[in-house]
This record gives sequence, structure tokens and C-alpha cells, in this order.
Amino acid sequence: MREFITKIMAGARMFASLAVFYLNSLWRWARRMPVRAIATLLAVLLVFQLGSCVTTAPRQDRNWYPYLSNTSRVDLGTFTVQPISDWRYDASGPISRNYEQRSYDFAALKNVWLLVEPQPGMSYAAHTLLLFEFEGDQIIGVTIEARREEDEDYSAFDGLWNRYEIAYLWARARDLLTRRAVMLGHEVFVYPLQITDDNKRELLTNILARTEALEHQPRFYNTLYSNCTNELAKATRLRWHYSFILTGYADEHLSKIGIIPGGSFAEAHERADITAFIRAHNTDESGDFDAQLLAELRRRETAAR
Repeated sequence: MREFITKIMAGARMFASLAVFYLNSLWRWARRMPVRAIATLLAVLLVFQLGSCVTTAPRQDRNWYPYLSNTSRVDLGTFTVQPISDWRYDASGPISRNYEQRSYDFAALKNVWLLVEPQPGMSYAAHTLLLFEFEGDQIIGVTIEARREEDEDYSAFDGLWNRYEIAYLWARARDLLTRRAVMLGHEVFVYPLQITDDNKRELLTNILARTEALEHQPRFYNTLYSNCTNELAKATRLRWHYSFILTGYADEHLSKIGIIPGGSFAEAHERADITAFIRAHNTDESGDFDAQLLAELRRRETAAR
């Protein structure tokens, strides 16, 4: 028996030594040829992803997390969106769960704003959303989410392997902003996007079309190529950039290529921090939230000129 255990331990030590040798060799190769190493890693992930696609199919009939249970439907004619989420929150969670239907006119589209929610403790990660401003100080926003089931937590690693479907959820600005700044206690930043009127309409049309397509053909969320940021980048037809995966750097990238206007990125970033304003106005029922938000954003933009 003692001889058998000795052989087992010797085999384990040999296996460990070989593993360390090959891992060190792999690490040295990756440091010498980082681009090839990243390409190899992506190829391996793609193989596993294709295997997941063969064995699973996206569905719409799961026991969804409540906020993601009602996905939006659109009519591209006028256009009409329903249901639009209009939840209200305090620090303990949702205090009301309302939905509404609204119609908008493409010709009344004025501005597009980027909402960025950095993930605490992870400078490389953020959730990105869009707010569309229409005449009459009306805002409708869209958030692209990993559609979790009720008992699931989000994991970027799980998001690589078809763990979640993808959802395009349309909501009022107050819902999107206070959910993050008040309920979750996260920072929120709102940047103006400096794009042409034609590009604004094209962006809106593309995202609505993608929303409509999900009604008929569900898709999987993927951390690498179907996350909140690169879904928006596809709709905008931007050239690929690593910040579409490391989403915490997306706003800085957009600033560098001139889509986020202003002087330095640091100045634009400071100006875009709307966290305290949102928390202060969450319980204010004296006026229209959209109008108050837009007035504050315009005031900041004017002061920066």
C-alpha cells in the first residue's frame, strides 16, 4: 500500500512539474507575441461558443427577473413603443412598477445622449445606454441587457457561454437614471453625442429595428460581441475598438474621436457626472423630470462654451 501511494505521489509531482513547465512556456510565448496570443484565445472561445450554439437555443419563455420580464415592442411607422418602463425607486428598491405606451415622430428627434454607469471597483467595465430627446422636452431611453432569469445574477464570464438572452428595454429617463443612481447607488454620467441629424435618425431607426427583430427571433447576449456597448456601436456603424469589450473606456474613446464634444475628456467626464442631481430630484414632484434633466444638461453645456 505504501509503495502504491508513493507511486501516486510521484506521478502527481511529475504532472504538476509538466503543467508548470507548459504554463510558463505559454506565458513567455504570450508576452513575446501578445496579438497572436489574444487571437488564439478568441479563436478558442469562438470554438466553445459555436459548440454552445449547437446545443442550446435562445428562448422567450423563461421565469424572467421582473425588470426584464416585459420586453419592448415597436411599430416603426409612427413610431410607437410599448411597454415603456416607468418604474420608480428609492434606496431599498422599486416603489412602483408602471408601464405605458407612447408614440413619437422621427422628425421631432433633437438630440442623443450617452448614459454611462461605471461598475464600482472595475475601471474597465461600465453599462452604456442611450437617451433620445424629442421636441417638447420628451426623452425615451434604451438599455440593452443580459436578460436574466429571476434566480440569476449577472456574470461577465457566464455571458460568454449563452447563459443569457439579450433584451432591448425602452424606458423613461427617470426609470433608467434613478434605478442606477438611487437604487443601486452607482455613479451615472450623461454625455451629449455630436453626430449629424441624419446619423441620429439612422441610429434610432437601427436600434428600433433590432428591438423589433427580437420579438420574432430571440438572440443570446455575449460579453465579447453582443454586450450593451458593442450592440450600440453596431447600430452606429462605428469602427471596432477594444472599448466595445472593455466598456469602461467607451466614453473616453468617443471623446477622442470627437463624438463626445468638449475640451479634454477629463473636463467632459466631470461635466457629465449627473449623479447628485438625479438623487436630489428623485423625490421632487414639482415639475417634469425630463424637462428638469434637460435644463440641467443644457446649462452645463452652455457653461462649458
